[in-house]
Amino acid sequence: MPQQMYTTSEYLDKNPSWHVEDSPWKARHICEMITRNGLAPRRVCEVGCGAGEVLRQLQLSLGEDVELWGYDISAQAIELAQARANDRLHFVRKDLASEPASVTFDLTLAIDLLEHLEDYYAFLRRLAARTANLIVHFPLDLHLTNLVLARRFRRLRENYGHIHYFTKDTAIRALHDAGFTVIDHFYTEWVHELPEAGLRGQLQRYACKLLMPLAPDLTARVFGGSSLLILARPST
Repeated sequence: MPQQMYTTSEYLDKNPSWHVEDSPWKARHICEMITRNGLAPRRVCEVGCGAGEVLRQLQLSLGEDVELWGYDISAQAIELAQARANDRLHFVRKDLASEPASVTFDLTLAIDLLEHLEDYYAFLRRLAARTANLIVHFPLDLHLTNLVLARRFRRLRENYGHIHYFTKDTAIRALHDAGFTVIDHFYTEWVHELPEAGLRGQLQRYACKLLMPLAPDLTARVFGGSSLLILARPST
């Protein structure tokens, strides 16, 4: 089952850094979303926190009275994260759904997570009762370039555990169907700051740099190169 990739050492073996190198970039965009929507969370949670570097980066930017919690089912991830723990930053090897109903948060993060979950609808519906605000980062894997180069999907599945693939429209619709109202969203253009090596990556970077300012939705659907950051709130 897909979950076994994270509860064994398979994911760590394939991704030894657990993507720590991308964390400052992700945290910067999360801070942008928090600032432009006037959020002032006191309790922040990240589900699927991995090595915990995103939360550590956020702690550097948020107020000193903010408490942060990271949850992950992977023993290897939590072991890496514990090196970043302090009196206001905590990491737990646990499914958040197993916590008492009284455990709630002002802001919950699901950063590059939903594409890994067998039933992300059930996950989102459970989360709605625990958080006032939700920030989700979706990799937009479903674009024309990936469809033409089908081996890319095999790599996403085998190396990174992606079992669902999103466009901007399907990502927004998924949140809506799960009982959330989308408040704000924007593209995070990783192709400029986290470019892939090789000729394909260079061509993709050039095309996105040229076309994204002119036609962002079309560029994302054809060339990829972007993820989508969404702020949503439970509808009821």
